[in-house]
Amino acid sequence: MDWACCITKQCYFGHTCLENGSFLLNYVGCAKCNQRDFVLINNKMIEEEDGEEIITYDHVCKNCHHVIARHEYTFSVVDDYQEYTMLCLLCGKAEDSISILPDDPRQMAPLF
Repeated sequence: MDWACCITKQCYFGHTCLENGSFLLNYVGCAKCNQRDFVLINNKMIEEEDGEEIITYDHVCKNCHHVIARHEYTFSVVDDYQEYTMLCLLCGKAEDSISILPDDPRQMAPLF
């Protein structure tokens, strides 16, 4: 992984967790070949461990195959919520939680 390929050293992405793709607005260009071109996804692996799905892959330079960043995305169901996380030097850090119920109990107004 190379900090020199990115504008910021791990931006906070809020609630947007990328299962696939690359956040190119944070991409300066390849520190090895000095080209700013498309970013490829290599070495994609999907694992399931204790009910949690973990997807990992490398962002690599299209021209010289330099590894720009390692991307990790997780998905799990905890209680009545779908939990998502993302951690990547290029794409940033994010987490989200969505209710699997039709009405999210956290969003309901109290009756009193």
